Amino acid sequence: MDGKTILITGGTGSFGKKFVETVLKRHTPRKIIIYSRDELKQFEMQHNPTYRKEGVLMRYFIGDVRDEERLKKAMEGVDYVVHAAALKQVPACEYNPFEAVKTNVIGGQNVINACIEKGVRKVIALSTDKAAAPVNLYGATKLTSDKLFIAANNFKGAHDIKFSVVRYGNVMGSRGSVIPFFLQKRKEGVLPVTDERMTRFNITLQQGVDFVLESFKRMWGGELFVPKIPSYRILDLAKAVAPECKVEVVGIRPGEKIHEEMITQADALNTIEFDDYFVILPSVQLGNDPNLKLWDTEEFRLKSNGQPGKFCEYGFSYNSGANPHFLTVEELRELIEKNVVVA
Repeated sequence: MDGKTILITGGTGSFGKKFVETVLKRHTPRKIIIYSRDELKQFEMQHNPTYRKEGVLMRYFIGDVRDEERLKKAMEGVDYVVHAAALKQVPACEYNPFEAVKTNVIGGQNVINACIEKGVRKVIALSTDKAAAPVNLYGATKLTSDKLFIAANNFKGAHDIKFSVVRYGNVMGSRGSVIPFFLQKRKEGVLPVTDERMTRFNITLQQGVDFVLESFKRMWGGELFVPKIPSYRILDLAKAVAPECKVEVVGIRPGEKIHEEMITQADALNTIEFDDYFVILPSVQLGNDPNLKLWDTEEFRLKSNGQPGKFCEYGFSYNSGANPHFLTVEELRELIEKNVVVA
């Protein structure tokens, strides 16, 4: 990242702010560009010393990923792009479906077009566990976005650019997620739980940022990176947040799963496992020649990580309910204390 110009779409969100904070602590980029729609959040970032460093230019662009021309202006001279902008709330996407399509799908293609035209070198798009075997519109739009970014490596032409995707599960304490919701509800003495069997993957914001930074180093272009992360049971989370509260089962919401997946059985046929992460390989071909791939998958397995990976076995899936690593109530409580701001 040293000496590079980096643009983050949705840069005023939870991920964007932690990403900028981390990069400024560890590196000295030439410039960081925050691209987002929210002028208030941009104002707050501009006046927060956390997001300033001597010798690093900080630029703030008001813009929407739906606006391709504005993206092109923002992409001038950019080396790396992190695409974090999205409509993410499942109920909101269910109620406003085409708005989710315009931001998550059309917006994603606009980012791709702008990156290719303006000579960006590396692009990582953020995905979600809900994009694996999606049952809600948010997941479906993010799966479509994932496919667009992977396939973008096919039509980059002579441009020296790589596109990859990072997919991970629930970010602990992110806006609109279950932990802040439980923290608010514990004041009322009752925690609403949709289903007692429910499990979720869990990753901290810092772990998510670190994984994206590592993926920038590893990427060949066309991979979908999935970290190995723990799961939690919703009832254990309720005990960790408010053991004194009553749990009320309210029923599954539209578009909600009991367990989340990050790698389906179909994905696993094309997935390589490394020590602390998986890579879903690109299945797209260049043209109609089945022998013409983006790159040699066996070479990738042997050389991409400094040590060989292994192909996943038939029938494997990476599922929050069957995960070998579950967080205990005590571990959850400790993570919440360290990573979640309690209002």
